[in-house]
Formats: sequence, structure tokens, C-alpha cells
Amino acid sequence: MQLSTYAQEALLDLTRVLESEGAQAALAFLNARAPHRLTSINLIQSDHMVCQLLHDKAGKLAPTAIAPVPMLHSFCQFVVQDGWFSTHDSSTDVRLDQHKYQGVVLSYCGVPLTDASGELFGTLCHMDMQAQLLPEEEFDFFQRAARILPKYLPRSR
Repeated sequence: MQLSTYAQEALLDLTRVLESEGAQAALAFLNARAPHRLTSINLIQSDHMVCQLLHDKAGKLAPTAIAPVPMLHSFCQFVVQDGWFSTHDSSTDVRLDQHKYQGVVLSYCGVPLTDASGELFGTLCHMDMQAQLLPEEEFDFFQRAARILPKYLPRSR
């Protein structure tokens, strides 16, 4: 998909935010573009997903509030398997039938984070406990943002 001029300019703005203010500010920037309450960077550590950075629109949660989640219980497992995963309402998503967090985290959109050599090391996610829909162009923007972020994260340097 071809990004609009607005989205292309937003990618440049994201890079400026990363260079001047860092990854936490970049999460706030990405979160402001999405309807979701939470935006996070999660790292793969052994067989768990560990929240490294988190932005909460409500200002209530810090990354330490989210305990490491076993990969098999995480929606991030589908990002690892398929290269992306999105559900606007997990309670009605048959792909998640019998999943531990089906209906708990209602809305999830995740894309992979890879290092300079192409190795997958984590995920970039929007999440909400309410049903939310991320427009297709915004999802494409989110995927492109995930390609920019890694060089600004400690793991990928």
C-alpha cells in the first residue's frame, strides 16, 4: 500500500522524535495516532514476552505493571509465527478460541521488531481492553514505524 503524504510525513516526524526524545516519546507519538489505550515494545526472552516500554493514554500503567507473559499465552506468538497479528475484538475472533486472554485484551495489533541482521527480537503492539479498529493505512504506517524503531532501542545497537 502506498502511504499518503500525511503518513509519509508522520514517519519523518517519528524519526525526529526518536532522535531527539527517544523511544518512550516515540511510543507516545505512535499511541496518539491509534484509538488503542496502550502501545508497547515487547522483547522475546526465552519463552516469554517481556514488556520493555509502554505508553498508556490513561497514564495508569508502567511497563513493570505488565508481568512477563509465556509466549504461548501471548497474542505476540501470532506475530512471531505470521509476521503480524491484529484483532479488533478478541471475544468474537475464532482464531483465538480457547486462548487464555481471549476477551480480556479485546483489541490487539502487533508487528515484528527485527535487528539490523533481520533477527526477530520483539514486537511493537497496540492493545486495549475495549474493542478498537486500526484503519488499514494506519496499520501499514505502524508496520513501517516498526522498521524504524529498532536502531533506536538498546537491544539492536
